[in-house]
Amino acid sequence: MNSWHHAVSAAHKWGGAPEDYIDIEEFIDSSKKLIGDVRHRSLYHHTEGVWLCQRIFGRTIDITRSAGKVIQVPVRLVAERHVLEDLGWLPSPADYIAGMPIKPWMSGTQRTELPLSHLLKHEDREEGPTE
Repeated sequence: MNSWHHAVSAAHKWGGAPEDYIDIEEFIDSSKKLIGDVRHRSLYHHTEGVWLCQRIFGRTIDITRSAGKVIQVPVRLVAERHVLEDLGWLPSPADYIAGMPIKPWMSGTQRTELPLSHLLKHEDREEGPTE
């Protein structure tokens, strides 16, 4: 399901318009910019991703229902619903990495020494002596 359809689903559930929810829905799916297949879900489609949405968007969003009544919808509920619609359950980050092989580089055994000049921006580098 894409972000827009998640927003439509949320509007159907809590009221308001899809535009009221789209920022949350697009954030959860924003990992598609980095990974073009379902593995993108490992970045935000889990319990920590739900809490991250609350940190970014606040605890609640105000939704104006058709009768003009304003209600507050918890952001975590919106995010949880998104994950449930995509996966059918709410995994933790540990569920994603449970089968991940541990590579030597993960423990810092594959260090590369870089000259300091590689760490500085080009314009920050000191010019050598001029003659």
